[in-house]
Amino acid sequence: MRFNVSLILVAATFHSASAFTFTVPSKPRASVRLETKFASHPNGVTSDTKLSKRASSGDDDDSAANVAKAATKLASSINAIADNPFGKDEAVAVAMSAPLSQAADIDAVNDAPLLADIDMLSDMLAEVVKKENPAVYDLYTTFRKLGMKRSANPDDPTPFEEMKKLAYDISPNDTLGVMKTFSIALNLVNAAEVHHRMRLVRKNEHADDTHHIGPLPMIEDSIRGTMEILLEEDEVSPDSIFERLISQKCEIVLTAHPTEVNRRTLILKYRNISELLAQLERPGLHPFERAEASNNLRGIIAAIWGSDEIRRIKPTVQKEAAGGCAVIESVLWDAVPSYLRKLDAQCRVTLGKKLPVDVAPIKFASWIGGDRDGNPNCTPAVTQEVLAYQKLRAAKMFLNDLNFLYSELAISSRFSPELEALAVTIENSDDELEKYRRVIGHLRRRLVRTVKDCEAKLQSLAKSPETLSAEAAFGALEGWEDVEPIMKTDDLMAPLKVIYESLVTTGFELVADGRVSDIIRRVAIFGLTLVPLDIREESTKHTLALDAITRHLGIGSYKEWDEASRLSWLQSELTSRRPLFRIRDVEQNLFDFDPDVVKTLMVFKVASEQEPESLGAYVISQAKSASDVLSVMLLQKQFGMEERLMRVVPLFETLDDLTGSPKQLETLFGTTSYMDAINRKQEVMVGYSDSAKDAGRLAACWAQYTAQETMAEVATKFGVELTFFHGKGGTVGRGGNPALYRAILSHPPNTINGRFRVTEQGEMIRQNFGSLEIAERSLDIYTAALLRERFTKHVEPKQKWRDQMQRVSEASCANYRYFVREDPRFVPYFRQATPELELGILNIGSRPAKRNPKGGVESLRAIPWTFAWAQTRMHLSAWLGVGAGLNSENEDDRATLREMYEEWPWFREIISLISMLLSKTDFSITKNYDELLVDPELMSLGDEVRTMLVETRQAVIDVSGSKDISGPHVQLMRASSMIRNPYVDSINVVQAELLKVLRAMPADDSSDLTPELKEIKKVRIDALLLSIKGIVQGMKNSG
Repeated sequence: MRFNVSLILVAATFHSASAFTFTVPSKPRASVRLETKFASHPNGVTSDTKLSKRASSGDDDDSAANVAKAATKLASSINAIADNPFGKDEAVAVAMSAPLSQAADIDAVNDAPLLADIDMLSDMLAEVVKKENPAVYDLYTTFRKLGMKRSANPDDPTPFEEMKKLAYDISPNDTLGVMKTFSIALNLVNAAEVHHRMRLVRKNEHADDTHHIGPLPMIEDSIRGTMEILLEEDEVSPDSIFERLISQKCEIVLTAHPTEVNRRTLILKYRNISELLAQLERPGLHPFERAEASNNLRGIIAAIWGSDEIRRIKPTVQKEAAGGCAVIESVLWDAVPSYLRKLDAQCRVTLGKKLPVDVAPIKFASWIGGDRDGNPNCTPAVTQEVLAYQKLRAAKMFLNDLNFLYSELAISSRFSPELEALAVTIENSDDELEKYRRVIGHLRRRLVRTVKDCEAKLQSLAKSPETLSAEAAFGALEGWEDVEPIMKTDDLMAPLKVIYESLVTTGFELVADGRVSDIIRRVAIFGLTLVPLDIREESTKHTLALDAITRHLGIGSYKEWDEASRLSWLQSELTSRRPLFRIRDVEQNLFDFDPDVVKTLMVFKVASEQEPESLGAYVISQAKSASDVLSVMLLQKQFGMEERLMRVVPLFETLDDLTGSPKQLETLFGTTSYMDAINRKQEVMVGYSDSAKDAGRLAACWAQYTAQETMAEVATKFGVELTFFHGKGGTVGRGGNPALYRAILSHPPNTINGRFRVTEQGEMIRQNFGSLEIAERSLDIYTAALLRERFTKHVEPKQKWRDQMQRVSEASCANYRYFVREDPRFVPYFRQATPELELGILNIGSRPAKRNPKGGVESLRAIPWTFAWAQTRMHLSAWLGVGAGLNSENEDDRATLREMYEEWPWFREIISLISMLLSKTDFSITKNYDELLVDPELMSLGDEVRTMLVETRQAVIDVSGSKDISGPHVQLMRASSMIRNPYVDSINVVQAELLKVLRAMPADDSSDLTPELKEIKKVRIDALLLSIKGIVQGMKNSG
């Protein structure tokens, strides 16, 4: 049994209050109230804590004493925080460890160390800038002071007007310096927040709550907290929890979607800063070590200042793929087994069961090198090169692991019969007595052969950056020429499991649970390719390929056939043994197909040559019909992949496609040849960003909900196991949710069931997997959320809620589409009021910003669409249409919406996300962009949009019942914005001025562009790029 201690922190200086819950063993209905007052002090914070106890009449003396004792100890801890605001072991447990951007306000106690870190890093940066360029230092500090004044009093227009005047007067070179300083400063804020997030987790881990033990934090969105809730509140049995845990599967798909604006070298430096901040908080740190860490921080910041932050060359697909591999090698390779060790220990402590060593509740996949949708640079040859590179990197990583394992397992007696039998099969080994080494040595030689084969493959495909041979990296291992390479995961997994079982059964279990377990877990999760590669292609590409084939065969134009004719022909060919063509004829293009058609077909040839485990899903973007899926099945069959089909995943990403998706599944599941091929398992991808771009946020969300709900019913009807693949990207702008745990729990009923696939893109990969601790925390949240969801009794929406959502969706969509599609002012306004046209020079991704280079806004990808509006602090793509949907003259409608917010988690999460983005909008800043950049005849549209913004803010506040109405600039404020806005406001003002000046300068090919003007233009473009980067770091959800 438990009781709660409510803790009220009244901060006289910091103007904030927080409530905490402290849990210890006791009888029910006993409570303690603590009130702690904090006051500022030159050397920190002082406090005064008062305690009062209330026990129920049923409590005995022991229970009351327990309450008083625990509460007194907690009060002592609170006072210790005041004495030591950077508190370490004395810290009080916190309830959650979300980023500051999710906090409602700055917490005077828990956030004090973060603010101190930011001040320290800012001072170090200021030292560097002042020494390098005093003028830039003065401008930076002036801008920042004005930003802080504006943040403190948003309704006072004076600071903003002074910022605008300062931006107008600044010289090109000083502009560049100031933008660079602000961009670095915001990156430092983010590095401090990364460390702070883990500081809060560690505080919770060190809390003195002896009732619960385990290596993972005792918070709701951790597996430890989730297990406790399931056991004690939901009364689920340990066996049920364990069975669901070991059967669930979450796959995180890394994509190269271009929202990561930082160069990789700088990302590593900012990671080092977070690590050094953690080092400075180590208990018992020697003064010399502290001084050394501080000097290292100064050195890194100086090196960042001296670096070129701008990508001068657009990255290739290969470089993007190498970046994805680097995340695995530098972080996830260690984070995954480390987390699984803790998960295993938590299972033993809480459930009394050992986690099987080869269980993989979290896996990874990648699109980088396989995503051809709208990217002409992702050719079949590039895909082949990326696959070979990934296999090479995996072989080298495992070879390194086995070298360490070989050194450790010098055991010369007590082997299992299975290990003895395996060792006998290995010839030409010097390890006669040490049979573990005999087996491991053979695996090493086979991996060297794998490395050699991959290097030869890469050299035949292209000039590879890999120059370090296997011998140079790992020492000469003789005899590798005489063994077969390891090409399949099981070739490595099977002998490792024999080693593991032998150690366990012969009394060396502790040895087995060390490095051997880690390697087995890496094999289970990363395999021999690091990550399986998805292939994505647009549906029309397959249509054009089949059209070329049918025309060549003289049977008509596939493209011109109706859906029934296409399905009839596809089903016939899927059951036919006759090939449509000889593959070599297509390779040599003897049919004179269009080069794009040949490229589409050659992707299937590349896929047919790979081990099945090297590949993941074949995703069809812009999928609209069942024939889109069957066409890919037929092309796989044509290239001999019948026995190792890639699973074919339709991506439904527009309002119409989502609405029609259940019908398409009905057609597919009614096709016998298709059902036989898929083994009654189907994956469907739901597009979030493109559907929102098509219909607006609310209409898209409702279409996603109802489509998933109905597709799940269709799958159940046909006995198909359905897995949804969520194309959220992680960022809020693309449909992601930083409150990941709650987001997963709020999904439609019966649509997850322990199977969850989701994309992580660009800067979100760094935010969630950029360091060891953060990566482990992210893995923990995903694992806990999927487990909790399996037992969650979802709220089924009432019929009146459904009716209301239909009304909201229709009104919202109509309003959104009117402005985006029908108002002739919108497209020119969008291109003038935002830096959309300038985003192309950022060089942050290998693919073009548009699927169709000649198209308008409709062909613009969802990322630059969202990115551009985020830059101007309008965030229009996130809320346009929302106000029209939520506002109603009917009181019953308004009451129903409030009821939905209170009782329906799915709806509440949608509104909360919109609220968070609305909190980042800024009326005056967007108006300043208009005044400087927009033609007079278009200004009226900007005024209308800002009026809608105010109405939308009010509508969201009315639905949520919030009382936080503090004026047009600071409604729905968040703590993150309070820290970042003084920086970002300044960047926005300067960026608007830069856009105005640059657009007025002569074009690059103009004779009016003199050498002097050309140099000035170059400096201003660099300053603009740094301003874009800075705003991205400040907003943290731009793409």
